[in-house]
Amino acid sequence: MTPIQSEKNKRSYATAITLAVLLLVVLLTCVPYLVSIALAEGPGTVEASPIFGVTIPPGYKQWELIAPAEEAAPLDELRAVVGNQTAIDAYQAGKLPFPDGTILVKRAWKRKQSPEFASATIPGAATTVQVMVKDSKKYASTGGWGFGRFVNGKPVDEAQHRSCWGCHEARARSRDYVFTRLAP
Repeated sequence: MTPIQSEKNKRSYATAITLAVLLLVVLLTCVPYLVSIALAEGPGTVEASPIFGVTIPPGYKQWELIAPAEEAAPLDELRAVVGNQTAIDAYQAGKLPFPDGTILVKRAWKRKQSPEFASATIPGAATTVQVMVKDSKKYASTGGWGFGRFVNGKPVDEAQHRSCWGCHEARARSRDYVFTRLAP
C-alpha cells in the first residue's frame, strides 16, 4: 500500500466514524420523541362503541378547540369539545347540517379548585371521552351521527350508548343534533 492509499483509507475511516456518530446522535434524539408520540396515541388495540362502532380518533388531543363547558353538580366536570378539520371548517363557515366526515370529541375532567389560585377551577381526573361521527348513510336512523362514550379508553355499555341519540334528538334538532356552538 502506498502512502497516498494509506492516507485515503484513514480519511475514509474517519468519515465513516463521523457519519456513524452523527447517525447515533440523530437516533438518540428522535427515538424518544417518536416513542412519546406513539404512547400519547394510546395502545394499538382500539375498541369500538357498541351499536355505532365509533372509536376514539387518533391524534384528537391535538385538535382545535371548539368550545369549553362546565357541567354543574352532580357531575362537576370541566369539558372541552374539539373537532377535526372538517368540523372546524363547518363551524367557521356556519354550515349546517355538518358534512359527512365531521368528528367532534368531548373531553371531560372532574373539576377541582386550583391549589395556586383560590378562585380558579382546574381539570382534575379525566372522566370520559365522548365522540360524535357524521356519516349520513351509515347513521341515517340517528340523524346521520354515530356516538361513542369511553371511560379509560374503553367504551361504556350498550345501554348508555342507546341514550345518546334520544338526548340529542330531543334537545338539539335545530342544530343538526349538536349541542356545542363555536366559542367566540
